[in-house]
Amino acid sequence: MGAKVILTICGRAGSKGFKNKNLKTFCGKPLVHYSLSAAELFCRLRPDLKIDIVLNTDSGLLRELVVNSYPEVTALNRPASLCGDTVPKMAVFQQSVRQMEERRGERYDFHMDLDITSPLRTAADVAACYAKMEQGQGLDVVMSAVKSRRSPYMNMAKRVEDHVEQVVPTRFTARQQVPQCYDLNASVYVFRRAFLAQNETGFLWDGKCEIVEMEDTAVLDIDSEEDFELMELIARHLYAQKPSFAEVRDNIR
Repeated sequence: MGAKVILTICGRAGSKGFKNKNLKTFCGKPLVHYSLSAAELFCRLRPDLKIDIVLNTDSGLLRELVVNSYPEVTALNRPASLCGDTVPKMAVFQQSVRQMEERRGERYDFHMDLDITSPLRTAADVAACYAKMEQGQGLDVVMSAVKSRRSPYMNMAKRVEDHVEQVVPTRFTARQQVPQCYDLNASVYVFRRAFLAQNETGFLWDGKCEIVEMEDTAVLDIDSEEDFELMELIARHLYAQKPSFAEVRDNIR
């Protein structure tokens, strides 16, 4: 058996920006089941790995929605201290790893996380993120991303008192001069266990980071009713045109 991997799916009860978003039905199926389906497909792609799939939540409704269809998933209770709006998600990851290692009596090599509100990912996206970590030299974090639609070097501004200024002060005058930038879409994270366990800041950029580029599907995080409606439209197009996206939907139990 190869490396030991904990794969988390994390969701709080309620949501200030988009009420109960983790409990929504997306294109006729529970939103959280898209992440579970992608996790299951990844397990099939990498039978050499020992993968534990874990739900971390303080929501009884979300727990029921998951374990009723995916009984092999281990559900962990998220304490109230980790449910605040400003709690870094890395603290939730650390809690998950710590509790699962205590239960299993063994140490993981890597931690992965699939975000509930990013349903438009493929099994290949998940596998590519893990492979990048597996093959990278001294990497601590691998994140999924897409090419940025706007560049902080050229066409983004920040407010400073009574005016705006460049986000990144430069003298570039043409788009072709600027470094390629990426939007981190929060769909897939892979952490080296040692980095995650030792981190005390909740700041992932304290580690050596790398990205895996995913297909740009316009909006990946669902943070509003408008995002949700747009994503369903995009999803229906992708399911009709691209088998790798439809595979995740069709694999849902």
